[in-house]
Amino acid sequence: MSGKKRRLILGMTGATGAIYGVRLLEILRELGGFETHLIVSTAGFINLQHELQMKRKDVYALADASYDVNDVAAGIASGAFKTDGMIVAPCSMKTLASIAHGLSDNLIARAADVTLKERRRLLIMPRETPLNLAHIRNMAAVTEMGGIVYPPMPAFYGRAKTLPELIDETVGRILALFGIEDERLFEPWEGLGKSDRSR
Repeated sequence: MSGKKRRLILGMTGATGAIYGVRLLEILRELGGFETHLIVSTAGFINLQHELQMKRKDVYALADASYDVNDVAAGIASGAFKTDGMIVAPCSMKTLASIAHGLSDNLIARAADVTLKERRRLLIMPRETPLNLAHIRNMAAVTEMGGIVYPPMPAFYGRAKTLPELIDETVGRILALFGIEDERLFEPWEGLGKSDRSR
């Protein structure tokens, strides 16, 4: 990928938290130097409409390329399509199960399977609570295959004052795992000084 835009695939599914996928697309566009490939599931579009009042064309406009979730013949379904990795944000339990068991039953699961088999970075943001044993075992399976499981758990020690700040903190940490740094999004924890410690 040297000398070219870095390619990233983003999958958005029917779990709550559509804002995370949208912010990833917005920030990557702002930073420049990235080529984003977007797949949204049917339930993902329902969430975009319900949570953010966004239409299909609105979210597609944020990406460089977009694909129908059932288009398993798309270029990103092949390992020959070089990318820096894939993020599934948010990731439903159905999509988690499909990835964990290698079902490749739609383009999101297939692109994730390709990412794993090509030993590229896969990060999923599962959203469900409480978790049952199937969820936990599926997350373990993805981890054992080399994927990163990153539930959207905000860190309150950063003292964010607004919901957008909490969201950006999580998005910033996700991007950092791909070697993409944006100091606007969050300040890394550097420990408490003596004056800040409780006595």
